[in-house]
Amino acid sequence: MAGAWPVLPVAALRFAIAAVALSALLWIKEGRGAFIPQSPGLQIARGICLAFASLSFFSAIYLMPLAETMAIAFLAPIFTAILSGPMLGEKVRLPVWIASAIAMGGVMLVLRPNLELIGWPAILPVISAVFFSMMVVLNRKSAGQGSALSMQVFVASGAAIILSIAAIGAKLSGVPSLDFGWPDWDVVARCVIVAGTASAAHWLAFMGTMRAGASQVAPAVYVQLLVAGGLGWWWFDEVPDTIALLGAGVIIFAGLILWRHSLAQDKQSTRDERSV
Repeated sequence: MAGAWPVLPVAALRFAIAAVALSALLWIKEGRGAFIPQSPGLQIARGICLAFASLSFFSAIYLMPLAETMAIAFLAPIFTAILSGPMLGEKVRLPVWIASAIAMGGVMLVLRPNLELIGWPAILPVISAVFFSMMVVLNRKSAGQGSALSMQVFVASGAAIILSIAAIGAKLSGVPSLDFGWPDWDVVARCVIVAGTASAAHWLAFMGTMRAGASQVAPAVYVQLLVAGGLGWWWFDEVPDTIALLGAGVIIFAGLILWRHSLAQDKQSTRDERSV
């Protein structure tokens, strides 16, 4: 959609479609009472984080190759582990800091050509990863406050409202670069596809986590990098150079260190519970 419609209304429309569809499903399955959040402020914060994470990511893929943007987005688990300390009161252990240092080295390798070509906007995937990580931590804080479907409705609706207000503000600002008109039908259709596939992906990730545990499921996320690289090559003729591929490999290596650490912690927690 790059060049067909500005990124801000694209993001707003994508979440508006998801919010309406998920809300209809929630109404059918759980009724009107499911729309009342236990902690409204927490749900607003989740929506703000998702809005900024998505806007930064959408902007990044308008400017940068898809595979390189996805590689940097894999910083999110690292940031989540770090933010769990100040936001959840959890102890951030040494393996997390080691993985973080390794991952940042990989990010510098991936960003190298993009910083030279487009400047500081190349750090948009990093900003996206930070906000996405904050949303994940807030998701953990909101655990038990509703069903998985209601949690999706709250966060999608919050992001849709925030992005819609921002899009209207951009339209009314009078700045030519922020102006936009009605989209073509194919842009709307693509937003529907993005909303549908993203919502399905979130649901499948939730189901996988419930059945196997987060530590067991986490490595599967790196399939995204292979898919993004293949689609970028196929549709956009984007072939990452050797250094960018090396950087992506370093980020994945750091993520696997973090995964192994999480797996060891889960096993230790299970042993402690059995001993009690």
